[in-house]
Amino acid sequence: MPGLPKPRLRRPARAPGEPLRPAEPDGPNVEVVEAEGLRWVNIANPRPADRSWLEEHFDFHPLDYEDVFSRNQRPKVDEYDDYLFVVLHFPVYDKRAGRLNAAELDIFVGPDFLVTLPNERLQPLEYLFERCSSREDVREQLFTRGTGYLLYKIVDDLVDSSFPMLRKIGLKLERLEEDIFEERNDEVVRDISNAKQEIINFRKIVRPQRAALKDLERTKRYVTGELDIYFDDVNDASERIWDMLENFKEVIEGLEATNEAVLSHRLNDVLRILTAFSVIMLPLTLIASVFGMNTHVPGEGDPLGFWIVIGVMVIVLAGMLTLFRRRGFL
Repeated sequence: MPGLPKPRLRRPARAPGEPLRPAEPDGPNVEVVEAEGLRWVNIANPRPADRSWLEEHFDFHPLDYEDVFSRNQRPKVDEYDDYLFVVLHFPVYDKRAGRLNAAELDIFVGPDFLVTLPNERLQPLEYLFERCSSREDVREQLFTRGTGYLLYKIVDDLVDSSFPMLRKIGLKLERLEEDIFEERNDEVVRDISNAKQEIINFRKIVRPQRAALKDLERTKRYVTGELDIYFDDVNDASERIWDMLENFKEVIEGLEATNEAVLSHRLNDVLRILTAFSVIMLPLTLIASVFGMNTHVPGEGDPLGFWIVIGVMVIVLAGMLTLFRRRGFL
């Protein structure tokens, strides 16, 4: 890939920790924290005005700008002569829709700058940026170790944010296991469907991410020396997330099969009772039909004959009930 001019901020230096905010509402939504010769630029939900600001202050490749604003990029790591372009996806729970969505984070990493462009709110990223803005000790801890370490800290916090979501999914599966054997068939089927869709969405986000994190660990641009073990730890966390999702996938499939078996068993119970009832009533119906024909039958017109027929029907009914109970049909 052809080399590009080394991208550097050309805006005058600001006081350490002082965020840069637009004065006008339609201006670029840019926040900057600078310390120890390193500048972190954060642009949440980048808009056309933000693209103009980036093109004015940096010399990134035009294709990277297209990737940032296309919103449909897969996770990847592109290495240029003077910077890295990283695209990562992280799960974000949308409370309004009640489902997991993929939040895209685009990162430009240079020798003395790091630009983050999330397309949705990422609380770990916002929290870390706020800490860097307000606390000098945090800036000294992170910024003195270079852009590679700051990149690691951002990615590590975002990867770790998946574990609370996974714990909630695990608790949800445990509750489903308890609810399956209760009389809540419609609710359990719906909850299983929702949990299964949540796990599928989570897997769709994490699966391509694993390859990108491995590429990030293998690159030697700004990830050298002692940073190798840090990014290896991020990969281990990503693999643990994937293993948990694989386990959840097996669990939800097992719960779905168990619920279907429980529903089938309950249906068989109902059918068994209905079948037994029908078989018990069949001889009684036959006796009543024979003596109800429009022909002369023994005992016709005699009140004693009526009671004899009733007695026979009661004896047959008792015999059928006793037989079915011994057979376990009732």
